Amino acid sequence: MEGAVKLIYRSIYTRLEGRRFSDLGSLNSAIRPALEIHNNKPFSGRTYSRREQFEEIERDVLAPLNPLRYEVNKQVMVTVMKNGYIRLGEDIHYYSVPYTYIGKKVKVLYTSGSVKIYYQYTQIAAHPRVRIKYRHTTDDNHLASQHRFLTEWCPEKFIQEAEAIHEDVARYITKVLEHKVYPEQAYKSCAGILSFARRVGAGRLAGACRWAYNLHQYNYPIIEEILKKRLDQLQPEDETSVIPAHNNIRGKEYYQ
Repeated sequence: MEGAVKLIYRSIYTRLEGRRFSDLGSLNSAIRPALEIHNNKPFSGRTYSRREQFEEIERDVLAPLNPLRYEVNKQVMVTVMKNGYIRLGEDIHYYSVPYTYIGKKVKVLYTSGSVKIYYQYTQIAAHPRVRIKYRHTTDDNHLASQHRFLTEWCPEKFIQEAEAIHEDVARYITKVLEHKVYPEQAYKSCAGILSFARRVGAGRLAGACRWAYNLHQYNYPIIEEILKKRLDQLQPEDETSVIPAHNNIRGKEYYQ
């Protein structure tokens, strides 16, 4: 292989040396004539060329190329979560596996189009790859009947419920989910925040979410505090003068 690279370098690169190309197409157009000259030139000390050898001997024994384009598999080790899903962190998307593997360490091999999950070298699940954040791809056969209710508690459920209340609530709930390493850690906060819509009304909850969003604090306690002190009912021009002086607003680090 190294010898072939050296030959190509000597016979093609030297013919192009010093020339400038603005794109790959023009470079390839310049390489083709030089390659033809190289292939049709007789071997040193022989009476035939590479082209003649290819046509007489090699062409007839060539097999068709694999119709499937080769892709490098990326891989990652993850633990199957209690709800029967694994999380592909690159996309922040979730894929189901058979419920019997809950708590097990599994290997995820994935390409641009597929996600395959293995346990001890045995494939236990396969899904088309989906890049929509906080969504679940589910094979119903993977879930035991007593576990299927768990699929109702997931990021998209909270976001959809928030969207039905107000776009500001949806924006805030999305941030609550994003600020945890694993969205499951935020489920209780999301459920609690959304419950305020029934307790104080959609309008007040939307206002509280706008306040907390502007403060860059994404958790249940800050929403509770804003509603308790009725800060959501203040006019926008009053926001900067009231919030920083409020002793009960401890900052986002307090709630980590």
